[in-house]
Amino acid sequence: MPASSENSGPHWTIRPIGYINSPYKQKFGVARQPGLVPAAQAYIDLSTEFTAECVRGLSDYEYIWVQFIFHATIKDGWQPLIRPPKLGGKEKKGVFATRSPHRPNHLGLSLVKLERIECNKQIRLYVSGVDFLDQTPVIDIKPYIPFVEAKPYAHSSFAHERELLTVHWSQHALNQMQFFSLDFEYFQLVNQSLAQDPRPVHQHHTDKVFVMHLGNFDVLFQFRDKTVEVTGLREHVGI
Repeated sequence: MPASSENSGPHWTIRPIGYINSPYKQKFGVARQPGLVPAAQAYIDLSTEFTAECVRGLSDYEYIWVQFIFHATIKDGWQPLIRPPKLGGKEKKGVFATRSPHRPNHLGLSLVKLERIECNKQIRLYVSGVDFLDQTPVIDIKPYIPFVEAKPYAHSSFAHERELLTVHWSQHALNQMQFFSLDFEYFQLVNQSLAQDPRPVHQHHTDKVFVMHLGNFDVLFQFRDKTVEVTGLREHVGI
């Protein structure tokens, strides 16, 4: 991956150390920030060259930083100005003043909770509160150290906590939950993901039925004012 623009200096190659298995199978619906959807659980499979020695002591930390590549947006290039969803898509900010995936080097950084580590033939890290797209390449992992990295009173410009939407399930959707034998964890994942309002800004005034591929299922839902109604579930059929 280039460290600078073409013909402007040296370049370096960064290779993935592993890949993420996430319930978010498409860009639409992915949590906008880590930690907003605690029920979003994933795991990171490290490449087989990395042994248990590489994660010795990591389980002593509750949270970890995960550096990754926004692999699904590389083909779109990058933009110097971004319209952050929090600003209703009406105001532009510089790319380096946002967390947009459309960055010069398409690098991402997320703070996630480390649930446990399995050390078998392949090292697997279970994490929660994720905002990763499935099969995201991981390029580094570091422990989170709160006494030097937590700044709870720092000014954060337009990035502030947003009001959550109320999620309602139709009886039909609840019946399908039971039919597919889906557990409470999936119910929570859907609720927490939809409460964040995953709609693009330009579709906030439509009564269309949205479809989000979450886990192995498609979740169908509609918006009514500040309420989201889950109207149905169906098994996802890949194309």
